Amino acid sequence: MFRRSALRQLSRPVTGTSRISRRAFLSPRSSSGRPVEHLNIRRLSQESEDFHRNRRIFLVCGSFAGLVSFLYTAWRLKEELSKRANKLDSGLPPTDPLASNDAASRKVVIHDEDGREIVPTGNSTVKEFPRTIELPSSYAPTTPQTAASAMSGDVSMPVHYTLVGLGVRTVTFIGLEVYVVGYYVATSDIAALQAALVKRVNPIATTLVPGERDELRTALLDPVQGEELWQELLQRGIPARSVFRVIPVRDTDFHHLRDGFVRSIQARSPKTTGPTADDSFGEAMRNFRGIFNRGGVAKKKELLLIRDGQGRLTIVYDPGRGPKGSGEAGGRELLGTVDDERISRALWLNYLAGSKVASEPARKNIVEGVMEFVERPVGTVASQVV
Repeated sequence: MFRRSALRQLSRPVTGTSRISRRAFLSPRSSSGRPVEHLNIRRLSQESEDFHRNRRIFLVCGSFAGLVSFLYTAWRLKEELSKRANKLDSGLPPTDPLASNDAASRKVVIHDEDGREIVPTGNSTVKEFPRTIELPSSYAPTTPQTAASAMSGDVSMPVHYTLVGLGVRTVTFIGLEVYVVGYYVATSDIAALQAALVKRVNPIATTLVPGERDELRTALLDPVQGEELWQELLQRGIPARSVFRVIPVRDTDFHHLRDGFVRSIQARSPKTTGPTADDSFGEAMRNFRGIFNRGGVAKKKELLLIRDGQGRLTIVYDPGRGPKGSGEAGGRELLGTVDDERISRALWLNYLAGSKVASEPARKNIVEGVMEFVERPVGTVASQVV
């Protein structure tokens, strides 16, 4: 009986949740209720190509940026090493504040092997400028005595010039150095420059105290006040005789120098010519251009821009044919003169004042040189220049 009952239970169909599903081993699994992913092979291939292309572009740009950064860092390192080497060449320890070659700092006067006074420039090519230079009086006959000597052909009375300040002229955003320029004033004319600057700040003083020197420094560095001040001084013929000494640090030619000078003159011509400009200014500009219609200028060769009390511009070049090389009087050649005072005034303003000057380090160093003048009693600077 028990066996028959068990058989009936087994033969009875399974219903509800007790049903057991069976499927064969290789029978397909039912996909009912599950999502099916449709793959777009073309889209995936395009995305893969875009990814690899962008990756290559990114890698190329990164490599180029790394190369530029490496070259720039190497160039800056070379410049710093050159500056340190120049400081060591000056004979002063690197920690000495007087060893600084920063053009915006004070002027450092040292002696070379021959005992001459020189001023380090901070440039690795043109390493120093002489503290004083000597030029024939015929270049700048501003007094009756020197004018008479020039007319009679007597150039035995030289004029001594004292360095006020110097700096390096750079172009382009990477600071490509073009030339070193120094501003010299006739030693006997420094007293007039001292007096004019001191009286502007304090009419009853003969020298300026620190607060007054700061006031004058601020005025000279200000684009508007500085230009007005130098305009007034140059129009009054103060200083009577001065020189800009230009020494290229790389080979160039007169045409490149001329183009830079002409642009600076044209940029300031409205301020120097005024409303009474006439054809004479154009004729003076043509004369000025003609003087520079020459060949090449080798590095380390001297070009002098000389201004006298009447504003006459004299241009002198030393190709290095003198008995002692560049800078010696025997090698200097007179290239020409421009009588129009407006030409030299515009050139001088290009270095001394304004919102944009040819060399900002030179302008700042010249201002610091002027501060050295006004901190001494009027008339005492010339006696200290031996």
